[in-house]
Amino acid sequence: AKEERVGKSVVVRGGLLLFELADLFKVEPEDLMDTYKKMTGETIDINSYLDRDIIEVLGEGFGYEIIYDEGEPVGRPPVVAMLGHVDHGKTTLLDAIRKTDYVSKEYGGITQHIGASVIDIKGKRIVFIDTPGHEAFTAMRARGAQITDIVVLVVAADDGVMPQTIEAYNHAKFAGVEIIVVINKIDKPGVNIEGVKRQLGELGLVPEEWGGDTLFSEVSALKGINIDDLLEKIILQAEMLELEGYPDKRTRGVVIESRLDKSMGPLATVIVVDGTLRVGDSVLVGDYTGKIRAMIEPLGERLTEALPGTPVEIIGLSGIPDPGDYLYGMDETLAKELSKILLDKKKKEEVASKRPSLDEWFELMKKGGPKELPLILKCDTFGTAEAIKKSIEQIKVGDYTANVLHWGVGSISESDVMLSLTSNAVIIGFNVGIEPKAKKEIEKENIDVRLYSVIYDVLDDIKDALTGLLEPEEREEMFGRAEVREVFSVSKLGAVAGCSVIEGKMVRGSNVRILRDEAVIYEGNLSSLKRFKDNVKEVQQGFECGIGVDGFNDYEVGDIIESFHIVREKRRRA
Repeated sequence: AKEERVGKSVVVRGGLLLFELADLFKVEPEDLMDTYKKMTGETIDINSYLDRDIIEVLGEGFGYEIIYDEGEPVGRPPVVAMLGHVDHGKTTLLDAIRKTDYVSKEYGGITQHIGASVIDIKGKRIVFIDTPGHEAFTAMRARGAQITDIVVLVVAADDGVMPQTIEAYNHAKFAGVEIIVVINKIDKPGVNIEGVKRQLGELGLVPEEWGGDTLFSEVSALKGINIDDLLEKIILQAEMLELEGYPDKRTRGVVIESRLDKSMGPLATVIVVDGTLRVGDSVLVGDYTGKIRAMIEPLGERLTEALPGTPVEIIGLSGIPDPGDYLYGMDETLAKELSKILLDKKKKEEVASKRPSLDEWFELMKKGGPKELPLILKCDTFGTAEAIKKSIEQIKVGDYTANVLHWGVGSISESDVMLSLTSNAVIIGFNVGIEPKAKKEIEKENIDVRLYSVIYDVLDDIKDALTGLLEPEEREEMFGRAEVREVFSVSKLGAVAGCSVIEGKMVRGSNVRILRDEAVIYEGNLSSLKRFKDNVKEVQQGFECGIGVDGFNDYEVGDIIESFHIVREKRRRA
């Protein structure tokens, strides 16, 4: 069902963007903006989301009767976020709930991205957002709190209230969501649970048995103690909230993560807020358009439709939206028109803001002012890039600071290298690979490129660079790359990758990095290298070989295996 105009009546099925309402009223968007400002004194923009009250004000201003047809509400699952201090056990707790081992899959034991899980408990459904706990992910955590109904605030019984506990509590309080406190690690000897409760009480989180109104649950995520108690309290809190969604309303959702996939293009994980999202729907997501080609729920099943409260990864977008962007079901022509306006505006703003930052840097250097270490940052997702950039720019050592000249999502490209040449910037890659053309230029020009999979290492190395502590420096020297063409099993070795060497050479005993869809999935040692049945030391470009990597068996056809070694050399000062 779509919005429609009948004479001087307009039928509306939920909120609308200003651009859409202008089309319904058959007026220019600027006319709506001007009229609203005259009537209320407030300003709205071309892509402002207009709720029922604003639409009625504008209807009155243009002489239209607004008729609402939103359909009947249905119950929807609660959206729950785990917040709390780093290492207090949020991911372990979620792991205990969904009985899958995500902790071991996360580099450094710290969750790097926001993911969503759907849990069914006694016929009730709960949607969990796993919000990273490292302090650098403040922006992602705040965003998580803003799209949730219930926050599970995890506090370790042995540590008690810590700085991020207070920060997470403030995010949840500001977002107006319900809070359930989980005191974790109760299995540890000598913990003072009552003392932790007193600390929380000072924040305003007073347990019910002390006369307060906050639900508390005492658990051990590691040993699976009292997990059922926590789930029952989440369901109880959700029932008290009487959460509803409108399947017949205009479709709206929130992006919680986005990434670029080599084969499928831009992907976004969205939680549907209202309406029903269907395969084939035309949408506007942030500044980008799309036609939903496929929807995948957290366990990998493809859906044809998603009701309110459902998290899905969507395929079919024209670009990568930012986490926190809204998805709107929209007429395809209107969506494309609005997207063009928004992207043109964004491009002008980026040009205006980027030029001074480079000019400013060169001017500061000429004048002998505070020195800045110029950086180019490429990450696997927007949420990660945003958080790392913010952390980097907070680093200061004496008069020395770090400046992210450019940041983005995807592999390190030739254009990144060109920018590095003109700005003398060090290139930082986080969970990404390097495009072949870029790799040649990097080797030719001796550009400083650093690849990471743990955020602590990024920040530590930048601090060390600013204080001159990395001397001599360890750096990678690439031997070559091979592509997996087939996978077979060998009794004593486990899985072996049948490969073709596509660049340089593969060297037995070297370090290796395995990439899938341009993202690093494993690093280890090239323990086995064979040509036919013979063990060999090296295999050159253009030849086939069998490769075994210590501790890794999960090869897929199309994976790229990079062979390299570490050399020590004097650091090139930035």
